[in-house]
Amino acid sequence: MINKLGEAGISSLSQFLPIANLRIIMSKEVNPKETTRAEAYDFWIHAPNPIVTFFKTVDVTNLINVSKQRGMKFNMLLNYCIGKAAAGIKEFYLLPVGEKLIQYDQLAVCTIVKNINGGVSSCDLLFSDDLETFNQEYLKYTSLVAQFCQDRALSEYCMVIGTSAIVDTELDGAIDAYCGIFNNPFLIWGRYKKKRVRYYLPISFQFHHTQMDGSHAGKFLENLQAEINRL
Repeated sequence: MINKLGEAGISSLSQFLPIANLRIIMSKEVNPKETTRAEAYDFWIHAPNPIVTFFKTVDVTNLINVSKQRGMKFNMLLNYCIGKAAAGIKEFYLLPVGEKLIQYDQLAVCTIVKNINGGVSSCDLLFSDDLETFNQEYLKYTSLVAQFCQDRALSEYCMVIGTSAIVDTELDGAIDAYCGIFNNPFLIWGRYKKKRVRYYLPISFQFHHTQMDGSHAGKFLENLQAEINRL
């Protein structure tokens, strides 16, 4: 059976989790009635499908330019901008887990990695406001995850923003199936498209309505475009 990285596993995987950093990061259960999500919690926590999906086409021209100029991966830069866009929105630090509402001190961004066995593994990356630090984390842990074919999970410590890049084709949008287990916000995209001299990327953003309202999701998507532009 394959373990999540960070759980009891083979000793050579000890470097997957930066324990010294994660020990100071806390998550805790909070009383929904003592949060700004009290009404949303009562209304949505037992809803048959509390997931909402927004579609937005983002101009990624600057992202491509920075990627070429600085020799950084496009996907890493987009993951960084996602974390940066979410970091200033307090709703991202609350997440319904089962019937509990959990508050986190830190965010992480999950990226999907093609591993050496031809499959895929997930890699959670602790978000850092410093681009160079985030880039080093990205390069280090995606490489290890690809090599060992095991997931790296930080959900015990961080509110994880899921992402999935389907680079084999262009996508107009995607709606994820809700199973009641994975309530985290989630972004999906395909290949970017070129129109004349600019590049555009349709993105699907899925979120749990207990965690945030449409206004918060809209603000996040606006922040995402702003962070790409100012990178």
